[in-house]
Amino acid sequence: MTPELLAPAGTLEKLQWAVAYGADAVYFGCEFGSLRSYAGNLTFPEAKTGLQILHDHGRKGYVALNIYPFTEEYPQLIETAGTLDAMGADAFIVSDLGVLNALRQIDLTAAIHISTQANTVSSQAVKAYAELGAARVNLARELSLEQIEQIAIETAGSVELEVFIHGAVCFSYSGRCAISDYLTGQRANHGQCKHPCRWNYALVEEKRPGEYFPVFEDQRGTYLFNSRELALFDYVPRLAEMGIRSFKIEGRMKSVHYLASIISFYRQILDGRRFTREEAFGLLNRVSNRGYSTGFIKGRITEDDYATHLGMSQGTAVFVGDVLPDKIDGKTVVRVRNTIHAGDKLELLTPGGTITRIEMPPVFATPQGQATDTMNQSQFFLVEADLPVYSILRRIMVE
Repeated sequence: MTPELLAPAGTLEKLQWAVAYGADAVYFGCEFGSLRSYAGNLTFPEAKTGLQILHDHGRKGYVALNIYPFTEEYPQLIETAGTLDAMGADAFIVSDLGVLNALRQIDLTAAIHISTQANTVSSQAVKAYAELGAARVNLARELSLEQIEQIAIETAGSVELEVFIHGAVCFSYSGRCAISDYLTGQRANHGQCKHPCRWNYALVEEKRPGEYFPVFEDQRGTYLFNSRELALFDYVPRLAEMGIRSFKIEGRMKSVHYLASIISFYRQILDGRRFTREEAFGLLNRVSNRGYSTGFIKGRITEDDYATHLGMSQGTAVFVGDVLPDKIDGKTVVRVRNTIHAGDKLELLTPGGTITRIEMPPVFATPQGQATDTMNQSQFFLVEADLPVYSILRRIMVE
């Protein structure tokens, strides 16, 4: 059985992009209960529409209810689960043991999946969750390949296993962090993390107030703060052989350009294509990132596994346009996401994973019948070529 490619969707639009680029399942949050409060999240009507879109395409939809709720929040959480279950949610992703127990008591049709936030690092814990009614467990990102294999062997047939293969990594153990709570008053385990681990810091000695000593990195890195993003493309075939059922991509707060690029890349890997490391990083670096790492999969963190610079990289490409489903006079309609000039040579990424170069016409024709040599964000233009819907146009800044 081919493993599932599980993609993030912070909004209904992103859900549609995930479907177009080959995700087998999509996970999203609604307005309450999700660990990504700032992802946009779906209203109940949007969730109903999104689940219908997914099911119409033979895909699945999982809803994140993975906060650690306080006692008084349980009635709202249970009501939320009941509403989404009636809409056809395929599974709920939970972290808290109390939530797992509460959901089991309301006779849901949807399955229950255990979130990475639950810190599952042993076959004993996986089996315990299975006995409590979980259908799937996402293993902690701190596990090595050998530890994952041991768990897969010892739990075979009892429960599905899921592994994160790409995306941002929290420097705190499996994402359980209280720094945001202390410094901003925003609770990380309620989906409000402000990512203070990526801020700049200075050290102050108790008897020398006002003197700030910089916290800097040497050639070996800082190890903990601002970790590089996970990219386990080299390990996907081996993990699939172990029986990992689902490969998960992080990024409910990321752009549609990120979703299209990353989902397309891993879709091809799961379908059997192999990339050299140079090819892989060339494609992954099209989107902004903090550098890439294999995390703990090798069993230990090496010098290359954490960032040696602060802040986001700009990526090697700028997302400038996408193809809409509309046709005007038989011509393809392109929505502009960033400034495009007539004659620009751009890269075209299609939902099928094909990448080609395309040259913009000498003059743009707009749906209003106007002609111009520059198109700006939120404008539209027509092209003669019959381009696939959801195709992306991007300007390559660095080859």
